[in-house]
Amino acid sequence: MQPGMDVFFVLMGATMVLAMHAGFAFLEVGTVRRKNQVNALVKIITDFAMSTVVYFFVGYGVAYGVNFFASAGVLTGAAEGSPFAANGFDLVKFFFLLTFAAAIPAIISGGIAERVRFVPQLIATAVLVALVYPLFEGMVWGTTFGFQDWIKSVAGAAFHDFAGSVVVHAMGGWLALGAVIMLGARRGRYHKDGTLAGIPPSNIPFLALGSWILVVGWFGFNVMSAQRLEGISGLVAINSLMALAGGILAAVVAGKNDPGFIHNGALAGLVAVCAGSDIMHPIGALAVGSVAGALFVWGFNMCQERWKIDDVLGVWPLHGMCGLWGGIAAGIFGLEALGGLGGVTFAAQLLGSVIGIVFATVGGFAVYGALKFTIGLRLDPEQEFNGADLSLHHISAYPETDTHA
Repeated sequence: MQPGMDVFFVLMGATMVLAMHAGFAFLEVGTVRRKNQVNALVKIITDFAMSTVVYFFVGYGVAYGVNFFASAGVLTGAAEGSPFAANGFDLVKFFFLLTFAAAIPAIISGGIAERVRFVPQLIATAVLVALVYPLFEGMVWGTTFGFQDWIKSVAGAAFHDFAGSVVVHAMGGWLALGAVIMLGARRGRYHKDGTLAGIPPSNIPFLALGSWILVVGWFGFNVMSAQRLEGISGLVAINSLMALAGGILAAVVAGKNDPGFIHNGALAGLVAVCAGSDIMHPIGALAVGSVAGALFVWGFNMCQERWKIDDVLGVWPLHGMCGLWGGIAAGIFGLEALGGLGGVTFAAQLLGSVIGIVFATVGGFAVYGALKFTIGLRLDPEQEFNGADLSLHHISAYPETDTHA
């Protein structure tokens, strides 16, 4: 009975996180211009398919040393002497962790929207999900390179990242930074004098829908990271809820009631709480989410106005900066002195988080730099002007109207 319940538990978690990819898609659809909405939808679902294939054949083995080149009887644990758990538990665990891995290109997609070529991005997805992401995933959640033993020996505790503030979100955000810089700003994003040209979101209801889908799915992302029914904790759920609320309210204030900031503020809070959601006090989670909501608004404005980094959906400040904050925050608000459950140190969280973002930044510039200087990354000027929908997919989101708005 218990193995079957665990399979069902993880399967429901995998399904909820799978649904989050619709959230990524609609968040991007609502933010980009009308002439790029079809492309946003196609990128997300195609990247998910590519992620599934490469993670099955390569990535999961890189992370955990497990492959699926065995009979169905062995894979489901039915065959005598099978190293796999009963009822196909290891198969749904793969499904669950795949949905995390596929979040990497989904995150990056929002940063590079409106000017990236389709095939080079698909190649980048294959490399990142097969090799780059699983390598760091295995270091933190597996045994690769003895990373966790080393962190523990120098910082007094292992690096704690329960649901992926750093492993998934910071990794995706800092990989995206390299991609965004390699691509350069959208044409017309900045005036000749360097000032910002306004490109408002195309559809606030779609943006809001994307945020809500992500918010709901996130409770599968966080709570079901326990991966066993007996490990489920209501603390993770309430901490996710409090961080969500903190992120929204901070974004209301910092973002001056801007709907884009408010709906992304919810996501900022959830990104940040992932790492320590199983060990923080709910008040600590509220503080972590509040800082993240304000950090996202500040980071997005600095990127666009001061640093001239045209990150369309703000994925570097949202996932990169807030993910980094979440990894470090677990070493603050997870301490028993601040009402947490303990078992962490600030030094371990700082060290692990910084190593994660350095790894991702190098990986992002390496992969997207190699593609840029070999086959090219960017649409040509005419394609970009016409929009990726007509240029790449030969249909617009609104065929009966002018899609060049």
